[in-house]
Amino acid sequence: MTAEIRVPTLGESVTEATVSKWLKQPGEAVERDEPVVELETDKVTLEVPAPQAGVIAEILAAEGSNVPVGAVLGTIAEGMVAATAVAAPHPSPPPLPGEGARGAIGGQAEAPGEGGGAAMLQRAGPAVRKLVAENAVDISALTPTGPGGRLTKADVIAARERPAPTPAPEIAPPAPRPPSERQAIERETRVRMTRLRRRIAERLKEAQQTAAMLTTFNEIDMSATMALRERWRETFEKKHGVRLGFMSIFVKAAIVALKEFPAVNAEIDGDEIVYKNHYDIGVAVGTEQGLVVPVVRDADARSFAEIEKEIGALGRKARDGKLAIEDLSGGTFTISNGGVYGSLLSTPILNPPQSAILGMHKIERRPVAIGEKIEIRPMMYVALTYDHRIIDGREAVTFLVRIKECVEDPWRLLFDI
Repeated sequence: MTAEIRVPTLGESVTEATVSKWLKQPGEAVERDEPVVELETDKVTLEVPAPQAGVIAEILAAEGSNVPVGAVLGTIAEGMVAATAVAAPHPSPPPLPGEGARGAIGGQAEAPGEGGGAAMLQRAGPAVRKLVAENAVDISALTPTGPGGRLTKADVIAARERPAPTPAPEIAPPAPRPPSERQAIERETRVRMTRLRRRIAERLKEAQQTAAMLTTFNEIDMSATMALRERWRETFEKKHGVRLGFMSIFVKAAIVALKEFPAVNAEIDGDEIVYKNHYDIGVAVGTEQGLVVPVVRDADARSFAEIEKEIGALGRKARDGKLAIEDLSGGTFTISNGGVYGSLLSTPILNPPQSAILGMHKIERRPVAIGEKIEIRPMMYVALTYDHRIIDGREAVTFLVRIKECVEDPWRLLFDI
């Protein structure tokens, strides 16, 4: 019985994929549910499992080809033996020392007993064969002195102690190409954009063309948050099995501000504004394939530890290419932390159809005025990019100030004030 490998349902609004890599080739055996091919979609890379155990019979969609949902990628034959395994002869044993061009004369192999190297080695004892193998002695020119024309240890030792032939002179390597020629070859490398990268480019351009984007900035004194984190770091990690990071604090602070300013948690649908009464926070993650934004569902109902665990799990899935469509869909607000790469200040771009995105940046110690004194404090610039079509400047600025207040005095988050 032959089963078809088909493109699975890829999620809402995703209608086709690109065949990224075949993990199995025709003739190779597979188990049921074993990944056989990787598909790259607009959002994620996913593995298609084998529908049954058997052998890959045929590949119908080559790597790099675009395939719609439901298309047949290949077939699996049940119970077949790989054709390559049947047709392939048993591998020949490696040539014995001294056997090679001298082992045959006029195209005819030497028969045992005629003095050939292979025949002599076959008639020799195990100790002699071991000595030949260990010393890589050429025995084809030896004259056996043992009884019955057998090769002895003395014969092998004598051959080993003979002076080695003078090696042939080395041929000088070709001269390197002139720098001008080498540079002309290496000046450009053309690589096809991945589907994920193309989709990222389309969405970012779409955001620029459709939204009225503005960015407002502020700075946060991280002293209190860093002190709180340092005080409870070991206890938190020991109890919950995860480190207390800054991201969970910013997620909680953002939720406080989102509840006070619902427009920041809304989106435009045609001529209507859709206000979201849930808080699914997207956390931007950089991968080798590009930037992805997995979503922490119902973050308002989660504890700090639950948020940290979920962010860690989503980050690992993103870097391993294991994110599912469900992990990336339905976010209401996004937080991006460019500070992990050393960014001091940036203007994040919207993640459509969301109306706002918060950008965190590098914490840097610098002098600030505290009352009448100048002190060195750990400061972070934050940026809020928003869609001015539904969020006014007053709301955006006040929203960012609310986040600043919560992070600078994290007890507000604990007491909901």
